[in-house]
Amino acid sequence: MPRTVLLVLPVVALLVGSLFVEPVRVESTSMEPTLLSGDHLLVDDRAYRDAPPRRGDVVVFEGSGATLVKRVVAVAGDTVAIEDGVLEVDGRAVEEPAVDPKTVDGMYYGPARVPSGTVFVLGDNRRHSVDSRQFGPVPVTKVTGRVILRWWPRPGRP
Repeated sequence: MPRTVLLVLPVVALLVGSLFVEPVRVESTSMEPTLLSGDHLLVDDRAYRDAPPRRGDVVVFEGSGATLVKRVVAVAGDTVAIEDGVLEVDGRAVEEPAVDPKTVDGMYYGPARVPSGTVFVLGDNRRHSVDSRQFGPVPVTKVTGRVILRWWPRPGRP
């Protein structure tokens, strides 16, 4: 990506932020390796005005007085479980390329049904994530947007 675009994109995002794009900084390691602490993201805060979050979306939401970033792994009506580190939704194993299987070995959760009007979120770094396993499903009304871009540091660079 040309250097000019990298410099202009954040400025444009800040100018139109009140319209539909919100800058967010990652403050934890819970989404590693997908997102690192200190990464700067652009979030589409209109993404869920007409439709609810979908499985696989990386979302931003308000929880316990903080802005959190996690991945939606199950939606309303789904049954979610973790069996020996393997995420299962409705009894089927879910392929998770961003999750290192060595770090989730021996992990168990559920099964639990996701209530209407909520989503079940997990961090990609399961051993170091406080997520729906601890605080329960997140009301869709608390989801403020979908991550659309990591703009700093530049994708592909440390």
